Amino acid sequence: MKALKTLNPYFWKHKILLFWGVLFIIASNFFNIYKVQFVGKSVDELTKNGNLGFNRQVLIYVAIIVGCSLLTGFFTFMMRQTIIVASRRIEYELKNKIYRHYQDLSLTDYKQTTIGDLMNRLSEDVVAVRMYLGPGVMYVANLIVLVVITAIYMLTTDVSMTLWTLLPLPILSFAIYKVSSIINQKSKIMQKSQSAISTFVQDSFSGIRVVKFFARENYIKKNYGTKVTDYQNKALDLAKTEAYFFTIILFVIGLLNVAIIWIGGQKYIAGELSIGKIADFFMYINTLIFPFSMVGWVTSVNQRAEASMQRINEFMDKKSEIVNKNFDTYEITGNIEFRNVSYVYPNTGIKALENLSFKLNAGESLAIMGKTGSGKSTVALLLCRLIDPTEGEILVDGKNLKDHNLENYRNYIGYIPQESYLFSDSIENNIGFAIDKPTHEKVVEYAKIADVDKNIVEFKEQYKTMVGERGVMLSGGQKQRICIARALIKAPNIIIFDDSLSALDTETEQNILENIDRKIHNATSIIITHRESSAQRADKILNLTEINNSVTA
Repeated sequence: MKALKTLNPYFWKHKILLFWGVLFIIASNFFNIYKVQFVGKSVDELTKNGNLGFNRQVLIYVAIIVGCSLLTGFFTFMMRQTIIVASRRIEYELKNKIYRHYQDLSLTDYKQTTIGDLMNRLSEDVVAVRMYLGPGVMYVANLIVLVVITAIYMLTTDVSMTLWTLLPLPILSFAIYKVSSIINQKSKIMQKSQSAISTFVQDSFSGIRVVKFFARENYIKKNYGTKVTDYQNKALDLAKTEAYFFTIILFVIGLLNVAIIWIGGQKYIAGELSIGKIADFFMYINTLIFPFSMVGWVTSVNQRAEASMQRINEFMDKKSEIVNKNFDTYEITGNIEFRNVSYVYPNTGIKALENLSFKLNAGESLAIMGKTGSGKSTVALLLCRLIDPTEGEILVDGKNLKDHNLENYRNYIGYIPQESYLFSDSIENNIGFAIDKPTHEKVVEYAKIADVDKNIVEFKEQYKTMVGERGVMLSGGQKQRICIARALIKAPNIIIFDDSLSALDTETEQNILENIDRKIHNATSIIITHRESSAQRADKILNLTEINNSVTA
């Protein structure tokens, strides 16, 4: 359970709620056990001298039993309102912490995992941890308190009978210890299978058009069925192992009842114990049945939580190589210089750039051309500081890019990626995404600059049109132009086109570039392109050539 130790700060933070929860557990169990002795007294009173009629003393005992039952219910309710509420709050904080950490991870980290796996850790794994934080802690604390209080009452009733009936409990604990390690391993295997399903479904629906284009629906169904069957087999294997807990518990409870009948019967015959006291023992044991029957479930919950927390910690322990050390706010004018910049992709070992140097003054435009794989997009990623150079340095306004306030710097950048990505939202919200509280007039203004307004106004809902998953409702050219409008609405001082005009015809491309020259003429522009028509408008042209897996200018 080492991975769960990382949750200790959360327990300490919510210690007041948990403290009250423990007090309510003690109160609930005290009244639950306190009433048991009056059941035995009622039995003895009714059987005394064969008097089975009206008995005032029995009514008093019944009133005490009812009152204790009401108090038990009230304190049980309060127990859940403290411990379970604390677990929900911790779940909320943990999800936020994981989500923030996901945003801090670098592009390289995301390339080493899948979206389905990330989603599974944020949803399924956190829920498993929450079950440990709430029900897992509550039932364990409840069982410990209940056993202590019950043992005290049982010992005051009959010492030898208590020892015989509680003797099997250490055996039960040992059996749980042995099976829990098996559950831990099988939980990890099952959760990995769950992540594989999430990843497969994510990929299938993201590429649904490709699936339909190639008529591969049956192929996808078959693969999905295989993965689900694999998950089902692993889940059933885990459930079978967990079932051993309940079998063991029920067997031990059966032994306890036999022990009570055998030992209690002998003591009753010998005149050492009354029928009421024997009834008390049955009530004590039956009170322990539910908590002990939950031991197996709680153990499996805790083992799942340990496996889930281990998976969460794997990501939480990752440190991004992109670290922001400056938090000042200042203006970026747009002077850019690459000095002997080289970059090797860590995932593949491919050298994308080698000793690349160029200089661009604020307000100038640079066209970067070259064959596929020559490192053009790598230049854009480096300039946005989504990755850091392996060698060399990048200067912006005379300062090393690593020394800039990253958030402040990116606020001055307008980046249009090679792959047009839109959120499942309206066109207006997609364009206005880059700034806070965009007005409709401003959205329309920049849609016109990106030469997409004429298409939007033809839609039934116009700017309120929902674009669908990844913009599936729009054409490639419309998506590109909306992405251009989204980047330009910031009025950035540095604009980067990462081959983002490829889906446009020459006339539309020229209209957009002319509009940008008029509206944002002071911005430093970098246009990554294969087209000579796009490069002709630039002040400078950089041609990247691929030589022996390295790129030079």
